[in-house]
Amino acid sequence: MNDYRKADLSHPYLQKIVGETNFPDPPKELWIRGKLPEHKGEKDRPKTVAIVGARRSTGYGEGIAYKLAFDLARCGVVIVSGMAYGIDSCAHRGCLDAGGITIAVLGTPIDQIYPRSNIGLAKRILEKGAIISEYEPNFETKNYCFLQRNRIVTGLSDAVVVVEASQKSGTKYTALMGDRQNRKVFAVPGDITRPMSAGCNQLIYDGVCPCLDVLDVMAAIGVYNKGSGNKIAGLDASEKLVVEAIKGGANEMLDIIKQTKYSSVELMQILMELELKGAIKSSGNNRWTLA
Repeated sequence: MNDYRKADLSHPYLQKIVGETNFPDPPKELWIRGKLPEHKGEKDRPKTVAIVGARRSTGYGEGIAYKLAFDLARCGVVIVSGMAYGIDSCAHRGCLDAGGITIAVLGTPIDQIYPRSNIGLAKRILEKGAIISEYEPNFETKNYCFLQRNRIVTGLSDAVVVVEASQKSGTKYTALMGDRQNRKVFAVPGDITRPMSAGCNQLIYDGVCPCLDVLDVMAAIGVYNKGSGNKIAGLDASEKLVVEAIKGGANEMLDIIKQTKYSSVELMQILMELELKGAIKSSGNNRWTLA
């Protein structure tokens, strides 16, 4: 896997980590495989969210990371993470499954995929996105490299979401870096009896914004403003019909079925797509409202 090259640090997408005065210790060089998102300047730079968390993740955290990445990618948001075990890998996969662009920042040299079990994931990432590292080929990886790379993960992003972290996790350092770089930092709350939730719950106690819904993140980065009444573009005819039914007061499933004439199976599929697009939200008990 030697298809790497030195990155052009003047690339507009990299200006958040080489052109901002509040970025500590900017990398002197970066190595890259694949391609970075193309845009002309900061005004049309694609919104980017870092999703990070524990390597020893739980099924709960993995599901949350996957869904957040999937939903954000469906709205055109680039997902950045570290391609580690656990939460990072789930975030990359969620983005890819949604057809989005994701960037992996390595704590190892550019010619070494770690963990090796993620070689297949790396190939998927390179189909549309990029893998980057500040460590040249054959560099001898040190323990500090993985913490040091986190400043690049957060630096590239407009917001940072910590999904799971133990009380002494290095992921908490990532949240701190994001805060120092003036990024919007979120933490996903978890079960207070689970060790992998302790770090996130502590971050929230210390003042980090809780992430209760993907719309929290979208509103923070300006992809979708909650309460604005604006719908995400791209609804097909069936989705528009359901939205109009809900808009007209048909909030319960049976009422929506009566108005749209869809079967319950068809309707559930449409409702799921509308939730993913941020057009509607569930209020429980088979009821939906406009987002």
